[in-house]
Amino acid sequence: MYTEGERFRDGVERGTVMRGLGDPLSPGWASAVDGGQRLGMKDDEVIRRFPKIPSMPISAETAETILRSLEGPMLPQKWRKSSRTDLGGVGPGPTVLNFTYQGEEKLAIIKDVFAIVRGSEEHDRYVLLGNHRDAWTYGAVDPNSGTAALLDIARRYSLLIRMGWRPRRTVVLCSWDAEEFGMLDLDNVSASAKADYYSRAWTFHRGIPQLDDILVEVIKKIKDPDVEGTTVFEQWTAANKGIHILRLSGADSDFAPFLHHAGIPSVDIYYGKDFPVYHTAFDSYDWMITYGDPFFHRHVAVAGLWGLLALHLADEPILPFSYISYATELQAYISTLKVLLDGSATVEPLTISLEHFSTAAKLVEEVKNMRADEASTGLVELNRRMVNDRLMLAERGLLDVDGLHHGTRWFRHLVYGPSDGSKLSVFPSIAEALQESSQMKKEEKEAMIQHEIWRVSRAIQRAADALKGQVF
Repeated sequence: MYTEGERFRDGVERGTVMRGLGDPLSPGWASAVDGGQRLGMKDDEVIRRFPKIPSMPISAETAETILRSLEGPMLPQKWRKSSRTDLGGVGPGPTVLNFTYQGEEKLAIIKDVFAIVRGSEEHDRYVLLGNHRDAWTYGAVDPNSGTAALLDIARRYSLLIRMGWRPRRTVVLCSWDAEEFGMLDLDNVSASAKADYYSRAWTFHRGIPQLDDILVEVIKKIKDPDVEGTTVFEQWTAANKGIHILRLSGADSDFAPFLHHAGIPSVDIYYGKDFPVYHTAFDSYDWMITYGDPFFHRHVAVAGLWGLLALHLADEPILPFSYISYATELQAYISTLKVLLDGSATVEPLTISLEHFSTAAKLVEEVKNMRADEASTGLVELNRRMVNDRLMLAERGLLDVDGLHHGTRWFRHLVYGPSDGSKLSVFPSIAEALQESSQMKKEEKEAMIQHEIWRVSRAIQRAADALKGQVF
C-alpha cells in the first residue's frame, strides 16, 4: 500500500511478490545460452517462489476508504502512518469487498544491452557500470534517471576514445532488463561473470568500506548541482555532519547479485533517500521536470561522479581499494554484536580473525604503495597484477557456499546481506540465528549463535589470507 505524503495519495506502488532473487527457472546458474538448463514451470522449487494467495497493491486513498467502513478493533498504531484520525477498525465487516484478480502465466525474453571498452593492459579484468532499464510504469526516476546518466557517461567516454584514450582494464556499460521482477537477468550475469567492481547511480552513497577513500576523493572534484561554488562533498558532509557512507546490507537494488552472491566490490550512488512517486504512475517526465530535477543539473553531476569513479578503477595501475577502512568497520560491527549478545556467546573468534585481517590490510597497503611507484616493466606488471588479485579476491573470501539458511542460500556474503527485522544490520547469518533461536532452549540458542560466529570468523580469515596472497 502506498502511504507517503499527501500530494500523491492516489498513487499505487507496484512491486514483485516473488520470493527471493533471480530467475526461478535457473536458480543459481546462468540460463542465457539457448538450450541451457531450466526448471519446469510446475517444478516444486519454482512453485514455492510464488505466493498462493492473490494480492493487488492499492493506493492510500483506496485503503482509507475501505478502513473507514470497517468495524472491530482499532487499527494498530504502527499501521497509522498518516495523520488521519477518522480511520475505522480492522474488521470483520460489515463491508463486503469485491476483489477481482486476473493473472497471466507466460515466459518472456529478457534482453540486456552491453557496451564494452576493451582494456589495453588487463583486458580480462572488468569494471562494470550498470543500471536497469525496465520500469513498472513510466519510470522517469526509477530507472530512467540512471539510464540517462549511463548514456551520458557513454558519450563522454566516446569523446575520450576519439582522443586516443583506452582504459587499462575493460569497462562494461550495462543496461539490465527484468530487474523489477526480482533481478532476474542480473542473477544470470552474476552467476557467470567475474568483475573487479560494480556500480550503479544516484548520489546518496552506499558502498563497501574498501571503496570509501576513492569515493570521497572523487566526490571532492564534482561541483554541487544545487549550491553554486561548492562541491558535492561539501554539501554532503554538511548535511550528514561528516563523512557518512551507508553499507549495502539490504538486497534492494542492482548491486545485490554482485556483492551478496558473487562477492564483487560494489557501490550504489543516487540523490536522496526516497522519492514520493516510487513505483507509481506519477513517476513520469512531468514529475521530474516539476519536482525532481527541473534543469537536470543533478543528472549531470551524477554522470560526472560515476564516470570519474569508474575511470579511477579502470586506469589506476593498483586498484584503489583500502582494506584498512574495512577493518575499522568490522571492529565496529563486532563491538555492536558483543553488546547485543550480552554474554550469551563469545565474539573471540571474530576478534582473532579481525586481528589477522587488520595486519594483512596494513601489509597489502605497504605493497600497494611500493608497486605503484615502480617503473613499468614486464615483471613489474606481473607483480602489480598479483597485488590486484589480492585486493580483488579478498571480498570473495567473505562468501560462504552454504549461504544463509532460513531465507535463501543464494545470499552468500557473511558481512553484508538481508537482515530484515533484526537489531543487527550486518553479519546476516548471525542476525538470522538471533531471530531463529529466540524460542529455543538456552543451550540450543547459544550453540546456534556460536556456530554462526565461527562461520563469520572463518570468512574474515579467508579474506585476510587473500590479502596476504594465500589461497583460501
